[in-house]
Amino acid sequence: MANLFPGSSAKSLIGVIHLRPLPGSPRWDGDFGSVVASARLDAAAYREGGADAVILENFGDVPFRKGTVAPVTIAALSAAAVAVRDDLRGLPLGFNVLRNDAATGLALCAVHGGSFIRVNVHTGAMVTDQGIVEGAAHETLRQRAALCPQTRIFADVHVKHGRPLADFSIEETARDTVERGLADALIVTGVSTGRSADPSDLSRVRRACPDATILLGSGVSVDTLEPYLKLANGFIVGTSLKRDGLVSNPVDASRVAALRAALG
Repeated sequence: MANLFPGSSAKSLIGVIHLRPLPGSPRWDGDFGSVVASARLDAAAYREGGADAVILENFGDVPFRKGTVAPVTIAALSAAAVAVRDDLRGLPLGFNVLRNDAATGLALCAVHGGSFIRVNVHTGAMVTDQGIVEGAAHETLRQRAALCPQTRIFADVHVKHGRPLADFSIEETARDTVERGLADALIVTGVSTGRSADPSDLSRVRRACPDATILLGSGVSVDTLEPYLKLANGFIVGTSLKRDGLVSNPVDASRVAALRAALG
């Protein structure tokens, strides 16, 4: 299995920077300086702990728009990306623009040299807390070709906080996402943020797409890692790497290092 990032280990660790509420969101407190400071501390902790890459997302902006985010959100994400660059010291940076704004993610990658985006619904349609979210792989692939051809698309399969609109099995969705949506990697998650994926879901996706790059996208910790190690190429982790395992706390570099060591 090829490494996901240059110089990374065979099992890549992608740390999540959960940005605090951004301007224009319901819980915005008027202090963008604190948003940036928190993001920089998390970026430095991921680098110190040995993460292979970092993904920046507007996690604090609940409730999320299901489509294109507001211009002020794009501006804030761009400013945050500039702020964390020095702290990452060359670590690859990706973007997840919630809930499903792949176009903005690609634009950020084009401007900031991003390596990848995460797309919650790349193909098909999911019923979510935002309503029905539809994939737009046909648009996303064409936008990538125009803006940043080297950026990779990491796409969720039956994404957390959602259910398929039609009765598609996880195998069917995985195959469509790779073969028809041309995703560069598949992401398997639990039912919600911080919840572990069902190991059988990962096994089913691996059997359906034996040559695909597969990432675990939620609920991964040192204690829950073992069932997934042989089947996954990498892990997107946020909550368990925070102090005391609480998503609202800062990233703990010692927890990052422990997981990095467990991954080998």
